[in-house]
Amino acid sequence: MTEAPKRQGPLAHVRVLDLSRIMAAPWATQILADLGADVIKVERPGAGDDTRSWGPPFLKDQDGQPTREAGYFLSVNRGKRSVTVDMAKPEGQAIIRELAKSADIVLENFKAGALAKYGLDAASLRAVNPRLIYCSVTGFGQDGPRADQAAYDFAIQAMGGLMSVTGERDDMPGGGPQKVGVPIVDLMTGMYAAVSVLAALARRAESGEGETIDLAMLDVQSAFLANQAMNWLVSGRTPKRGGNRHPNIQPQDVFACADGHLVLAVGNDGQFVKLCEALGRPEWATDARFAKNPDRVRNNAELTPLLTARFADFTRAELAAKLDAAGVPCAPINEIPQVFEDPQIQHRQMLRHLPHPLAGTVPQVVSPMRFATNPLAFERPPPLLGQHTAEILEELGLDAARRQDLQSRGIV
Repeated sequence: MTEAPKRQGPLAHVRVLDLSRIMAAPWATQILADLGADVIKVERPGAGDDTRSWGPPFLKDQDGQPTREAGYFLSVNRGKRSVTVDMAKPEGQAIIRELAKSADIVLENFKAGALAKYGLDAASLRAVNPRLIYCSVTGFGQDGPRADQAAYDFAIQAMGGLMSVTGERDDMPGGGPQKVGVPIVDLMTGMYAAVSVLAALARRAESGEGETIDLAMLDVQSAFLANQAMNWLVSGRTPKRGGNRHPNIQPQDVFACADGHLVLAVGNDGQFVKLCEALGRPEWATDARFAKNPDRVRNNAELTPLLTARFADFTRAELAAKLDAAGVPCAPINEIPQVFEDPQIQHRQMLRHLPHPLAGTVPQVVSPMRFATNPLAFERPPPLLGQHTAEILEELGLDAARRQDLQSRGIV
């Protein structure tokens, strides 16, 4: 297989075979692509990744007409090359095995055991490439009583306890379980997958050996219950939904000013003293009920009404300015357009516009990772379906006639 186009970034020497779709594993492969890896995304001929149709909204072309490129797909496939291959056909399987020979990493998120019937499972591909790092992402893992079940982020948020601690209290207006507003289990699973394969890559540099990684979304969700899980483990008390109130640190909540809401995130006793001074209530900082954080947590039912009444005396901008000057963490609750109007986000260039073959340009919220000596480059937009099929097959040594034959039979 010939060399892929020159890449930039700390993983420019790495090739990834991406057999995944939807969100969790594609999020991982997008991270790897941002870091410079050559990511080859294998998609179904004619249909592609399921998320290509998950809209509206769809990207508009240069004439203002909707394309087939859904916003969902565009959020998670930047930097990849798309090749269409029918893995249900023996010739398609042969193409994928050939791609695996020169890959460093394979990521897939089929149901447990599904790829074995095609000879594309970890054992089969590592047989042709023993140095291969093969990562399987599933809902429940490769073993256990739920291994055969499919899973989606929403269901795992419910099963994994996240919705039991997210949302307003049941006895409050609007109370009840809520999911997080982004597919956080998918995203966190993608992050864990990226960390896992990079750890295996670092180990391979020492040992020369590949690795097989089994990553389950339910495991991930249980892992990032974090302080809430530990609160239960050390106290025996089941954590409950508490709205925006922090279970361990106070005051941390949303408070209404005269003209809008402000998030207050006091993190220590010193910041609480500064808060009280900024509010013109220095005596609260020496009140035995509130002087130390454990006291404030225990007496939050008394502290919150005092803060609520005082916040109402200020406009949001006025109070934010006072708290910023005092070094007390606070923030407005921005809607998404306001996030990208923030001068800090603009300065950091988190929103970029990449060239796109249909739309002219496509907006992308880029990676937050910054490297001083190996800067990331964001040049390749999310691919059109099969955009790089001919290019990749040519790299495999298939001539034009052979490529045309495979295409005419629906294999690519």
